[in-house]
Amino acid sequence: MGLAACDPGGVIASPVRTLVRDPEHDADVAEIADEARERAAVEIVMGLPLSLDGSEGPAALRALDYAAKIRRTLPDVPVRLVDERLSTVDAHRALHAAGKKEKQFRAVVDQAAAVVLLQYALDAERAGHAPGRVMDQAKPRRKPRHRGHSEARTSVPHPDPDAMEGKG
Repeated sequence: MGLAACDPGGVIASPVRTLVRDPEHDADVAEIADEARERAAVEIVMGLPLSLDGSEGPAALRALDYAAKIRRTLPDVPVRLVDERLSTVDAHRALHAAGKKEKQFRAVVDQAAAVVLLQYALDAERAGHAPGRVMDQAKPRRKPRHRGHSEARTSVPHPDPDAMEGKG
């Protein structure tokens, strides 16, 4: 999971590091919180992995749960959820354009995707329209179940987003 941050003026997004998920102890959530506090972040921008049709499927629900953990850990810092469907694709393109080979950028593609997502959010805000939506402190809504259909739940509490950023 990539972590990116921006300059104090909110103009340029830069990679910070790649975090390792820790579903048992939430060390990754603590790392995000520490980074946000250290940088005096005004907002966390997090990728929301929507389905191709724009709906919130199982991966998005896991991302919403993860965002809720971050929100509880940093109650004074808003968490903005932004559509991340093309962030990894754009990151791959940028790394290829920079002359990197597939083997060379596997370790940094999540950081590059985080930069793409954060830069998109910064540019959109400067243009006058903040992307995505800000999560409130309430528990995220669950996708309604359809009669006769049961939704399989996984025991992995972390989302599948390609990018998560600290903005500040």
